[in-house]
Formats: sequence, C-alpha cells, structure tokens
Amino acid sequence: MADFRGDQAAGLRRLLGRPQLRIVSFNAGGRGVGQSTAVANLAASLARVGSEVLVIDENVDTGVAAYFGALASGDLQQAVSHEKPLDEVLVHVASGIRVLPAARIIGRLGALGEHERRTLLGCLAELLPPADVVLVDASLDHPLGFSPLGLAAQETVVVVPADVNAITEAYALIKKVSLGYAHRRFRILLNRVRSEAEARAIHDNMARVTDSRRLARLEYAGWVPADEQLRQAARLCQPVAALFPEAAAARAYRTLAEQLLSWQLSNDEQGGLEHFVQLLLHLSQRIHATAIYA
Repeated sequence: MADFRGDQAAGLRRLLGRPQLRIVSFNAGGRGVGQSTAVANLAASLARVGSEVLVIDENVDTGVAAYFGALASGDLQQAVSHEKPLDEVLVHVASGIRVLPAARIIGRLGALGEHERRTLLGCLAELLPPADVVLVDASLDHPLGFSPLGLAAQETVVVVPADVNAITEAYALIKKVSLGYAHRRFRILLNRVRSEAEARAIHDNMARVTDSRRLARLEYAGWVPADEQLRQAARLCQPVAALFPEAAAARAYRTLAEQLLSWQLSNDEQGGLEHFVQLLLHLSQRIHATAIYA
C-alpha cells in the first residue's frame, strides 16, 4: 500500500483536533466521465494533507479500491446481516484512505427492518479512526433513479467532461433530481478539459440554463485537465500524485482538496456520520421512483 501522507504539520493538525465531518457525493449523468477516477485521486490528495478519508462505493463492478490496486470482496450488507465484521468489509487502500463497498445495501435501505437499521448505525458509529471526509462514489444504476446518498450528503458534485453528450446527460440528471426530489443545489466538477477558461465557460452555460428555468443553483467546484499522466497512473493502479506529483492533474486535485475542505457548512449540515446515516434511512423510506421518471 502506498502512503499519501503529508508532512509533520499535517500530523500535528490531526493531533490538535479533528475538523468538522464533510460528506460529499460524486455523481454523473452518464458513464465514462471519470467519476471514480476523480474520487480516488481526490481521496489521495485529501489524505496527503492529513484528512482521514472514507469512500462509500456504490459500484458493483470495478470500484474505487481497484484504482489503488486493492480488491473489495465484501459489502456493508454483510456487516449489517452479521455475516462479516465491519473491519473485514472495509478495504484499507492506503494510509488514511478506507473504501466501504455498499452496492448491495444501498438499493434496499428503505426495506431495512428496525434491527438492521440499528445495526447499520452501530457499525458506522464505531468506525475507528473516525473519518474527516466521506466521499461517495454514487452509482448510476440506483433503482430510484438517483442515489439517496446524493440527497443525504452535504454536497452533491456532478462530474462533467468537456463533451456535448456528457453535458446534456449531466443537465438531464440535474433536471430530474431537481424536479423529482426538490434538490436545488449542485456543484459542478469539470473533468478532462483543456483549460480553466473552458471549464468556467461550460459551468456558466449550464448554470445560466438551470437558473433561467428555476431548476437549481450550480456552483463551480473546480476543474481537472485532460492529462496523459493521469491516465498512465490509472493504468498502474495508482493516484496521479503518487507517481507524477507535478503533473497538471495532480496539482488540480491538490487544489480541489484544499477547496473542498473550505466549503462552508450550514448549521443543519454539521452532524456527524451517524446523523448522515439517520437522514439517509429517513430519505430512503420516503423517496420513490415515480417522481423522477415522471
């Protein structure tokens, strides 16, 4: 396992006090936009500056663990059903980064009984060390049309590459979630773009359309350039910062990590992981697919 820790100052910050938990969901309107790659590289950049990162992975096939050369063989469902302890389900992919596979359980959250709900809360409440940042790699295949993790998270990031079809799919996703679930704020991460000017232009155009139609408020999350070194690192199952720390993409992810840690939380977003799971369970029992597909 690689070590993505930063310097001694980062360690001192961790000893002097943990920051407020941040929970950020990453979503996409279609496949092939680089969502899981973004989550893996952002996790590495956050760990490098001293954050304890938990990635909740909804993907059934190749998930975030694979980007670190690790194998995820379990699922949170097995911990809830007492088939395995949580420690056996968690995948420690690097220092400061754990991946929690959750594809099996997320689709049936609304059907969990009282005992299962208490077990789920207990599992995550006992997570040690506690996470500073939770990154959700949301699946496109959720039966409700959109992952309830994206609705319960403090921040919902939509990953959008500089491609006309992908931009159209991202807009369609935002429209469906806004109209179906009254989710009115998203952050846009522009991926594989040629320059920040191009990223800003794409974001501004999308924001103008969603605002004019009173669908949602889109905020600019940042941009990641098209970078051959990022692709090479992915082929070698390593974050780009580990192999090519001075690559353009590595610098972009460092900037994104710094900005994410400074995103302001409202008073009603400042609960911990247990509060997040309680909200998730509440939403899962009340949302349904009819609205989003109407």
